Amino acid sequence: MMQMIDQGGIPALVDDVRAADPDNPRGYYEFEPVKKTKDDSMWIHQGIGKVVKMVHLLLLDLPLVHEYRVVFMRRNLEEVVRSQNIMLERHGKSTGDMPVERLHSVFRAQVHKVLEHMRGHADHFRFIEMDYPGVINDPRPHAEQVSAFLDGLDVGAMQAVVDASLYRNRASD
Repeated sequence: MMQMIDQGGIPALVDDVRAADPDNPRGYYEFEPVKKTKDDSMWIHQGIGKVVKMVHLLLLDLPLVHEYRVVFMRRNLEEVVRSQNIMLERHGKSTGDMPVERLHSVFRAQVHKVLEHMRGHADHFRFIEMDYPGVINDPRPHAEQVSAFLDGLDVGAMQAVVDASLYRNRASD
């Protein structure tokens, strides 16, 4: 989605600290200061008029003095866990001892908390939810929806950037 929005006409705020790798061959589209938003949110001024990638829990740390538009990506939890585990193993790191069912439960609770936070602060958050597999399998209607939400982007460019071959950790694998 970051690539879609960037190609559609809203530049991405990135620093390329985390380089492209086999897990994410087109790069991560991250901006390191985002990870420390709770302690220092000054980076937000650099993000005005740009698209910024945030892990869902970091949305809770955004100061309630701005208005944010959020494209909230939904992905099958099994896929998220599988993808994270593959990446951790590739880097020689532990995947942890938490049972998968518990991990899913924790993640679902986190997502619920974040969505409720945004709903409870509707004067600061406008958001839409996008289904990751849906975007990959049929990008045009999703690109149109995001374009409308973000006040008009280049839908053709958004659609063209989607590469279904990069969707490797599917729930049905």
